[in-house]
Amino acid sequence: MEKMESTVSENKWYVLRVMGGKEKKTRLFIEKEIDRLNLTDFVSRILIPTEKVYQIKNGKKVSREKNFFPGYLMVEANLTGEVPHIIKAVQNVLGFLGATKGGDPVPMRDAEINKILGRVDAMALIDESISIPFVVGETVKVIDGPFNSFNAEIESIDEQKKKLKLIVKIFGRKTPLELNFMQVEKI
Repeated sequence: MEKMESTVSENKWYVLRVMGGKEKKTRLFIEKEIDRLNLTDFVSRILIPTEKVYQIKNGKKVSREKNFFPGYLMVEANLTGEVPHIIKAVQNVLGFLGATKGGDPVPMRDAEINKILGRVDAMALIDESISIPFVVGETVKVIDGPFNSFNAEIESIDEQKKKLKLIVKIFGRKTPLELNFMQVEKI
């Protein structure tokens, strides 16, 4: 059997359909199989396009990763010889996206993959850099905690801690309150 050779320049991006919710596990299976068969020259990257989503849980800002293409992986590979068959044989893999059902895998256009890669890179850079959307004296609505749905006036802003000192009027009395940016919204 002659040794197959590949250069990274021949690698193109393909879309791989996988079982929904099993993207991370499937990527791991493929990586292990590629390593085991010594085909790392043919498969350079496997990407799960994700974005960070922020939610409030129990009064705390929680970030989690969310797939923006559930059920799909992006694979940068040179699909020659047995490589596509080896990848398709991996557990949870449904197949490559192609022009026809069961036909040859169709590589993604450069513009498409650059858009996806750009979005992934941008999400990695953005991470926590939130601009300060509030001004002192502005009235905001509390959306979390015991004062949920109350209106409050901003007294001061702590940009480092991302906290607001607020004044809430309850039965005509002014009550001070400190909340983070994610616990209020503009009216």
